[in-house]
Amino acid sequence: MCGIVGVVSQDPVNQLIYDALLLLQHRGQDAAGIVTQQGRKFFMHKAKGMVRDVFRTRNMRSLPGNCGLGQVRYPTAGNAFSEEEAQPFYVNAPFGLVLVHNGNLTNAHALKQELFQTDHRHINTESDSEVLLNVLAHELEKVTRGLTLKPADVFAAVRGVHQRVRGSYAVVALIAGHGLLAFRDPYGIRPLCLGRQGGSVMLASESVTLEGTGFELERDVAPGEAVFVDLQGNVQAEQCAAAPALKPCIFEYVYLARPDSVINGISVYQARLNLGATLAKRVISTVPPNDIDVVIPIPESSRPSAMELAQLLGLPYREGFVKNRYVGRTFIMPGQAVRKKSVRQKLNVIGSEFKGRNVLLVDDSIVRGTTSREIVQMARDAGARKVYLASAAPPVRFPNVYGIDMPTPDELVAHGRTVDEVRQIIGCDALIYQDVDGMKQAVGQLNPKLGGFDASCFDGEYVTGDITAEDIARLNQGRDQTEEGTEDTSRLALPNAQVA
Repeated sequence: MCGIVGVVSQDPVNQLIYDALLLLQHRGQDAAGIVTQQGRKFFMHKAKGMVRDVFRTRNMRSLPGNCGLGQVRYPTAGNAFSEEEAQPFYVNAPFGLVLVHNGNLTNAHALKQELFQTDHRHINTESDSEVLLNVLAHELEKVTRGLTLKPADVFAAVRGVHQRVRGSYAVVALIAGHGLLAFRDPYGIRPLCLGRQGGSVMLASESVTLEGTGFELERDVAPGEAVFVDLQGNVQAEQCAAAPALKPCIFEYVYLARPDSVINGISVYQARLNLGATLAKRVISTVPPNDIDVVIPIPESSRPSAMELAQLLGLPYREGFVKNRYVGRTFIMPGQAVRKKSVRQKLNVIGSEFKGRNVLLVDDSIVRGTTSREIVQMARDAGARKVYLASAAPPVRFPNVYGIDMPTPDELVAHGRTVDEVRQIIGCDALIYQDVDGMKQAVGQLNPKLGGFDASCFDGEYVTGDITAEDIARLNQGRDQTEEGTEDTSRLALPNAQVA
């Protein structure tokens, strides 16, 4: 999962892109990069780290120009520790291309072979984004043959990309001397929206990026659609996929996106309120409300669901955990003992909210279960009599192959286990999960035009229809492993700077 942004303006864009990346920081904290264009020359700076650490005054001064791209990276393919795989990526032909990508290509391995053997292009990293860039470059070269570029050529090239590439991809690219290109995969799995401010145009992963920088959200880029913005800010768009169908990743609404964003016409905040309402019905069927003294969210994205649940059940809502935003990511730390210590550094309990009470903890999702188990124990240590745990999402039973760093099946606590077996592992007195159909209905009712969702990590149904067990095994070969695998991505791998 990554955050991307592209801007065409009549004014310098370096500060604007920097501000936009700060608003997308929750989508990736491993690396950040900006490229700008002045004349036909690109200026780029990228490095590992948070936006505020990657860009200094001297770096910003070296990024002139009135159009550019930016990305914050959370790696799901390639080498998470390699600075070479920070985006944007660049190739010099045709025209000069630079690209940022959010998503994951499920046929990247096959495309690498095609690029080398047939297209005679060299891939220098393990990143699927570099593969995607070279596929786009090859398709552009085929339709232009080095001649003058027209918008129709750009759209023809994107049609070629759609025919060759599989998986999820929201893309923004700059074509030297011509303009900005943005496109989205035929299922719209990963988000991308367009906004304007006067004569300036911005494309970004989330609407909050537009609104936070003074742009007005105009619309989402449709699945399969390509948008071309020339250097004067004129916008042309064309549908480039044969059979597009809007089936976005439902995990964007469960956890990934900021609550103040609107994605595919759906308010993320309202989606989480709806998830809390449907979860309340599940709670009633498992635990009598009069056996619950207080509802406490596990920070941060579970707050809207927890508040709605508490209100519907007529129960007090309290903040029982305080989150320290300045603790490092736990899943890259060696050993379970260090990891457990860091969980307690990241979250601290307010003891008075737990002592002598039966508490219902509400989480947005449970992935690996390591963090959930530690949080339940923290509640018991603080004096809770009983600890119930409710998840606003269904059990995560299958890996995600579309750009979320979900662990391999064996690392998923719910994979191959009953709810009661998971409850015993986590150590809570009752475990209540959201229902898959209830989740889809809760979110889907906010935009009846949706064709459905990719909910593959919950139901095992991959919307691209081309995923096999062998594909999942191959994709997982590239995952960076720590001593005990990747930590629970729903809590610690992505320290959201969200506001409820």
